[in-house]
Amino acid sequence: MNPYSLAEAMTDKGNLTVSRLAESNMGLGVLGVFLGLLLEVSSHGPHSGPRTTWQHHDVDLLEFSEPGVSNYSTLLLSDTRDALYVGAREAIFELSKRNVTVRNNKVYWKVAEVPMNMCTLKGKSKEKDCLNYIRVLQVLNDEHLYVCGTNAFQPQCDYLSISDFALEGRAEDGRGKCPFDPSQTFTTVMVDGELYSGTAYNFLGSEPIISRYSPQQSLLRTEYSTSWLNEPSFVFADVIREGGRSGPAGEDDKVYYFFTEVSVEYEFFGKLLIPRVARVCKGDLGGQRTLQKKWTSFLKAKLVCSMPELNFVFNVVHDVFVLEAEDWKDTLIYAVFTSQWGNVGLSAVCVYNMALVDEVFSRGKYMQKATVEQSHTKWVRYNGITPSPRPGACINHAMRQQNITSSLHLPDKTLQFVKDHPLLEDPVLPVGGRPHLITKDVNYTQIAVDRVQALDGRTYDIIFTGTDTGVLHKSVLDQGEVHMVEEIQLIKTAGPIKNLLLSSEVCTRSLYAGSDSGVVQSPTAFCEKYLSCDQCVLARDPYCAWDPRSPACVNILDRPKPTQRGLIQSLKGDADACPAVPPPQPRRVTVKPGSSAELPCAPPSNLAHVSWRANGSALLPEASRFHFIGESGLLIYSVAPEDQGRYECWSLEWAPAAGKNFSRLVAAYALALAAPPRGPRKDVHTPHLGRAPEPGRHAPPPPPGDRFPEGNAADAPGPSPPTTAPVRFTATPPPPPPTQPHDTDPSLTPPHRGSTLGAPRHRHLLPPSSKAPGATATRDPSAQYLQRGNVTALLCLFLLFFLLFLAALAYNCYMRYLPAPCLRLRAALVGGHKSSLRPEYRACEAGPAEPPPPSTPVAEKLKLAQQRPGGQQNGGQTAAAQSQLRALRDTGYETEPDCSNGKIPSRGFGGGSGGDSPSSEKPFDVDCTSQPIEFADAEEPCC
Repeated sequence: MNPYSLAEAMTDKGNLTVSRLAESNMGLGVLGVFLGLLLEVSSHGPHSGPRTTWQHHDVDLLEFSEPGVSNYSTLLLSDTRDALYVGAREAIFELSKRNVTVRNNKVYWKVAEVPMNMCTLKGKSKEKDCLNYIRVLQVLNDEHLYVCGTNAFQPQCDYLSISDFALEGRAEDGRGKCPFDPSQTFTTVMVDGELYSGTAYNFLGSEPIISRYSPQQSLLRTEYSTSWLNEPSFVFADVIREGGRSGPAGEDDKVYYFFTEVSVEYEFFGKLLIPRVARVCKGDLGGQRTLQKKWTSFLKAKLVCSMPELNFVFNVVHDVFVLEAEDWKDTLIYAVFTSQWGNVGLSAVCVYNMALVDEVFSRGKYMQKATVEQSHTKWVRYNGITPSPRPGACINHAMRQQNITSSLHLPDKTLQFVKDHPLLEDPVLPVGGRPHLITKDVNYTQIAVDRVQALDGRTYDIIFTGTDTGVLHKSVLDQGEVHMVEEIQLIKTAGPIKNLLLSSEVCTRSLYAGSDSGVVQSPTAFCEKYLSCDQCVLARDPYCAWDPRSPACVNILDRPKPTQRGLIQSLKGDADACPAVPPPQPRRVTVKPGSSAELPCAPPSNLAHVSWRANGSALLPEASRFHFIGESGLLIYSVAPEDQGRYECWSLEWAPAAGKNFSRLVAAYALALAAPPRGPRKDVHTPHLGRAPEPGRHAPPPPPGDRFPEGNAADAPGPSPPTTAPVRFTATPPPPPPTQPHDTDPSLTPPHRGSTLGAPRHRHLLPPSSKAPGATATRDPSAQYLQRGNVTALLCLFLLFFLLFLAALAYNCYMRYLPAPCLRLRAALVGGHKSSLRPEYRACEAGPAEPPPPSTPVAEKLKLAQQRPGGQQNGGQTAAAQSQLRALRDTGYETEPDCSNGKIPSRGFGGGSGGDSPSSEKPFDVDCTSQPIEFADAEEPCC
């Protein structure tokens, strides 16, 4: 359920208000529906990915920027001059359209001191906000440009002379023409010397306005009402010329505005955004009595861009491109949308036909404010009688026959109806009823469209979309299906593309992207980057075709029509028309036994799948533990003799339009093992420095005679490199081409041809008990890791655990967690001056033993306590001594006797009665004065 239908359904659920709905179970249910819908769309929504990705340094791009200048967001292409005008922060540039790195002119436009001080007093930043951002650049005539800037939140406009490229100083108030805030969205278009704009009219940005400024006529603007404009974000405006009085209906030209505003039809949990298209007539003069100096032709309708299968709506429009045609009814409107809920991460491109747009404005139903109280739908369809002439219509031949030649002659009934009913009920639906392009995890910000005739005679629309990360996507539209050709990182700093212009001229066919960091010029196609015929054809780029005579991939627009014969192009991606090419010769790779070999293979496109073949058999990644197939190639670690042979990297790409799979040999390698170094001479005693053969494996025989292997400098006489040196790959000139595609050199053939690479590989090892040189045995593959240098790893792991054990032992000994021998060792090492263990501790550690002799302090204390006449008063002391004596007989593991019960005992006992004796309350207290008890490592008594 989309937000619009959901909001409409709220009307039939009762007369609950928005606040009550949010607090009710129904509100929680609706919220759950939305959360589930967002999850479904983000997880299973359709998306399209680019076939080829070009980084910023992979392609030839032209860039312009100057130190100290930023925000190159306003671009204007001149139709009559070789000029690209750029509006930046406090500067205006004139660049060459052919090469933007060439700066022809420059003028500064800084903020005066008084506006700067007023801006800072209003709480704006002096270094950022209170500067002059050039936001409006429009061609006024052949000699002047009309420019406007924010001017420290006091918009100002001026005239720029093109001849000497200087401001004439005829400052005008820029309110309603240029935004106050440089970050605020707006739109302007110059039509026959009149400036049409959509922006905010006040400092706070709370009064939106669609206006027209003309030297000959007074200001014309929208009504200040939320039913006309409700917090809009303007993105684009353009004029559609229908021929005026010379047209069939004699209607005036119309100016269309595209924006996103807060819904006035529905109330929802938050602000529900809705994309709109609004229309005004170019010849509108306002009303005579009603709507004086206001638009009499202002109407707006809802733009729909949704996924029908999921009922999901893209409700935020970011940019619009009008692709004009010879007949204005065939004009197409391309728009990029995202969702109001940004966590979905989807962007869409919808296409609208101008004839359908005109149908909605000419015959659509009107809406009016609802009169039902507490209704969630605030506007409903108007079912009354519509006044004549039709409200919001431009002057045409039928009106002129009624003596209505301008909007000043319209009746007040029609004007009042327009004032109260500016919203149309019928939405503007996209061509095909759904988006033409949907991408995932991409936020589109700008769009430009070019139309190209391919070699098959058909016309294709090529869509260029810029993202908020500085990436440009290029897609081709073919009978409703979209194929994304490539993506290019235009902005090096990965900033958003704030403006995107397309020059369709033959000599300067380029794209111009404006961002905060600079201006980038890019060609519309990178045909020369495709180095083979199949890649040129599989790209399905209408600009590109393969020339077998060159041979190279060329741009067809650079070739005259007669010379285009013989070029190979297929917009379906059928590469069967490409001529056969010989396979690449294998590159010889030589590695040492037991080392790793990396065979690079980059897939030719993002849609291609890579597969490997070894000696004519398919190499499966899960079939062997010694092969790793990654995105960058094949990794063979611990190369053995049976790994030698021919390795081929194949690319497989599916062309859905052609319904075929196309495979291509991308890379081929001949892997061989380096011969071992020759042994020392008999007459010279030389220590053996080479790598010893692995246990259980045959050592390769030495080469005969004194001849060293060709191309292996590591085997030359002299000390061999250490075994821990990194593996180096050496490539020798390729051998002569084989007679058959999969024939290999006999020296590269693995020793056992019966084994397949699809099965687990068995190493041929020498059993320890076998003394025959030819005897072989098969060992468990799990033991081969120990034979490949893992013994060192196990030894290091053992040493690590041993060190950890010693550290734990030392720590426990220091913390007195171990028995008395360790404590004595600790006392001897850490604190040798401390007293040794007292006899009581030794007695505790000894376990069950005979009672201590009478000479012990505890026994003497007990005896004295029994002999005292006041034994009754000292019962607590006697009991404590007996308790201490029992503690000495304890067989536990404590090495320290209890000093107290957790409290500091009193220094002396009073001679009161037994009830007042401390022994009655604290029977386990010990007289620390008469018997000081110390810890094993303490220097002071514990009490």
